[in-house]
Amino acid sequence: MPAPSPGPREVLASSPEAGSRAAAAGSSRRGLLWRLREKQSRLGLFEIDPGHELHQMTCMMQAGLWAATQVSMDHPPTGPPTEEDFSQVLTQVHEQGFELGTLAGPAFARLRRSLGLADEDYQAALGPGGPYLQFLSTSKSKASFFLSHDQRFFLKTQRRREVQVLLAHLPRYVQHLQRHPHSLLARLLGVHSLRVAQGKKKYFIIMQSVFFPAGRISERYDIKGCEVSRWVDPAPEGNPIVQVLKDLNFEGKTINLGPQRSWFLRQMELDTAFLRELNMTDYSLLVAFQQLHEDEKGLGSSLIFRTVRSVRGIQSPEESGAQNRRLLPDAPNALHIVDGPEQRYFLGLVDLVTVYGLRKRLEHLCGTLCCLGRTFSPVSPACYARRLCQWAEAHTE
Repeated sequence: MPAPSPGPREVLASSPEAGSRAAAAGSSRRGLLWRLREKQSRLGLFEIDPGHELHQMTCMMQAGLWAATQVSMDHPPTGPPTEEDFSQVLTQVHEQGFELGTLAGPAFARLRRSLGLADEDYQAALGPGGPYLQFLSTSKSKASFFLSHDQRFFLKTQRRREVQVLLAHLPRYVQHLQRHPHSLLARLLGVHSLRVAQGKKKYFIIMQSVFFPAGRISERYDIKGCEVSRWVDPAPEGNPIVQVLKDLNFEGKTINLGPQRSWFLRQMELDTAFLRELNMTDYSLLVAFQQLHEDEKGLGSSLIFRTVRSVRGIQSPEESGAQNRRLLPDAPNALHIVDGPEQRYFLGLVDLVTVYGLRKRLEHLCGTLCCLGRTFSPVSPACYARRLCQWAEAHTE
């Protein structure tokens, strides 16, 4: 499937003031307890307030996303998916002097609905109802990373080439999620462009945050199954900063999944095989730990595998045997949550658009010459998939 045509369909956006009023109404309903809980969970994140250098840009993103979601609500996709769903480009012109483009909007609207995500909730979280949160990533890329004010959705700026790759593979991505509705792949929810005046377009993606709800998470890791540049100096004990550690920080730790281990390892095989077919490499397995409360323990051992209770996927008899299903926990973000006997784990595969092209081949050559047998990130898709699955097998029980 080729990337969407560069010729956008332009429309005048809905009033941002209307979006602000609607989002403010939603915010007031959350009340004092919600605000106190959010204040506690934001420790270590940076609220993008009016003094922040990115405040103007994120306000444009919020107003633009409110209007873009309104289009989806006013004109929901009907009937079976079409090729146009994956190629549509809609550009909304805002009175504040910017344009927000929505790429493959109908395809992502269908995907959100398949996850049971209401457009009204999506609009309220990403619209002007509360400031976005920024965190400083240890990623080598120059991307900017944001969270919606409720921390449910993750936004990341992307290069134009990365967006083209993502959209070219979007039909196969959607098909994979239909066949494997319990996939560990991060759920992409939207792709957009932002242009101020006649400036250069900035692209960003939206996905469900793997680390949601974040309130009781004690440790977070970004795993690539290698050693080189995979250490982060931990924050001093007692420091509330939100920090994502790496492979070498994980040394000596184990993910104790109990009876769910076989499901997890099989799903890793299915998802990494899919990424290998797309010639992808350098993606990450996100892992987080959360101690279970006493009344939550033991529930994981009663989970039934390959059940009919699931998010919506292909239900035909010939496909059902290929699906790797589990009984999902009764929790928000259940697709990325796996309960072990003592801990709750947040697990998801992210950064899915790095193609093993000339640049990565050159990085692999340099790594071979310089790293003296140590494992490093840029390797072929087949080697990368195998190595990450081996890491999962070695670090679970």
